Amino acid sequence: MPTMLPTAPDAALTLADVLPACRAAIAGEPNALELPSARQAVVLLVDGLGAAALRIRSGHARTLAGAMSKRDVIHSGFPTTTAAALASLCTGAAPGRHGLVGYTVLDGSHDRVVNQLSGWDARLDPATWQRLPTVFERVAADGLRASIVGPPKYASSGFTAAVLRGADYHAAKSLDERFAATRRILDEGRPGVVYLYVPELDMTAHASGWESGRWTDQLETLDAAVRRFAAGLGPDEGLLVTADHGVLDVPASSHMLIDAHDDLVAGVRHVAGDPRCLQLHLEPGADRDALVEAWRRREGKRAWIVTREEALDAGWFGEVDAAVLPRIGDVLVAARGLVAYYDGRTSTAQGRAMIGQHGSWTPEETRVPLLRFGAFARR
Repeated sequence: MPTMLPTAPDAALTLADVLPACRAAIAGEPNALELPSARQAVVLLVDGLGAAALRIRSGHARTLAGAMSKRDVIHSGFPTTTAAALASLCTGAAPGRHGLVGYTVLDGSHDRVVNQLSGWDARLDPATWQRLPTVFERVAADGLRASIVGPPKYASSGFTAAVLRGADYHAAKSLDERFAATRRILDEGRPGVVYLYVPELDMTAHASGWESGRWTDQLETLDAAVRRFAAGLGPDEGLLVTADHGVLDVPASSHMLIDAHDDLVAGVRHVAGDPRCLQLHLEPGADRDALVEAWRRREGKRAWIVTREEALDAGWFGEVDAAVLPRIGDVLVAARGLVAYYDGRTSTAQGRAMIGQHGSWTPEETRVPLLRFGAFARR
């Protein structure tokens, strides 16, 4: 096994703790986040807002940055990709149990790689592919209200059916409209949980980079919206602001086309995962040891290259159910340097135009804020 593999810090809070803690707080029960009792809880998920980026841009986000101390940072989980992270948030479990183990994942029943955000079709049933009850289903079973507020285009997606089932979806296009819709839900007075999703920062990071002026403008807009919303919270309404992952800007000069090196794709049947966390699935009888050695020889200084067993032993996916095991690559390549890996045989120029990247184990990708407002504010 390679030395010094990354792992989540012992006893670290993760995204999987957030919604179960809110459910417990509404019931007046102890919880992992030590949240006080509240009648209504709002979880604002800001896609792509890493703790490191927020600290660096703190002058443009006085409300958000002002609420973040060292103890207000949690671990997103692995891999640091939206499909896996949001599934962990919404089920309270690690990817090894809920089954969404990457951005693209092997569907072994049909010998194909499937995009977990947008690739759902009749051959992939959200109700069974995502294998666990959601926190929203558990909240509803408690007799409480479970609500989602997000962009209209996600309302009926397969991913929504997989990870958000059990909640009513309230579609609202703009950021201000989403906050207004959340406020209306709270004003109805029914105890419960509201999940509010903001994808704009991540979209801007992919297109322009998180270090761009456009990203900073989006952060300022978000910060102002949070400030207004938090100011209107009642004494029994709590707000948590968190994220699914952070982002690194990877220039095109740091992209690597893996198919340009025959030894890096020898015996590889499918390439899944993310550009910063490849999951390589091999042909039957392929020489895995030779593939691992080739990768470590070429890329060992820029990536952690591990077998599936090594990843499992290091706890990368948490406890892994038997049905999920084949979805994880035979070999994983997790970037630790400023690099993104692409398969030139299947990737497109548009896909390789992304600047902001995530998926691996660096602190910039794994460390996300957990900010508390209203009834959940630190006293």
